[in-house]
Amino acid sequence: MKILADTHTFLWFVTDAPQLSAKAKMILEAQDTERFFSLASVWEIAIKNGLGKLTLRKPLEEFLPEQLAANRFTLLNIATEHTFRLVRLPLHHRDPFDQMLVAQCLTENLPLVSNDDALDAYGIKRLW
Repeated sequence: MKILADTHTFLWFVTDAPQLSAKAKMILEAQDTERFFSLASVWEIAIKNGLGKLTLRKPLEEFLPEQLAANRFTLLNIATEHTFRLVRLPLHHRDPFDQMLVAQCLTENLPLVSNDDALDAYGIKRLW
């Protein structure tokens, strides 16, 4: 199964946080799961870390590459097709990072592992 992890899902998974649902953890730990992490989420983490709203165990430039590799996540770049899809989305959700994740899920036909049920309004497959 191929999945895209929401920003909070990735952070909760790599830090073994109790907020991660049992189903999400099972999906992410499955050997046959192909895990993707969006460049939009990297950007979101960088912004929140820079503003002091998110504290990481290591500097961002060490933490992210280490965690992506250790947990077998593939970075999903933002393609022009994703931005074209994004501008056609209704404004059900105002968070620009989540809007990009939705656009990527719709374009790449990926389910999103996320606890944000507001994203269901976009018709994506959300796993939690």
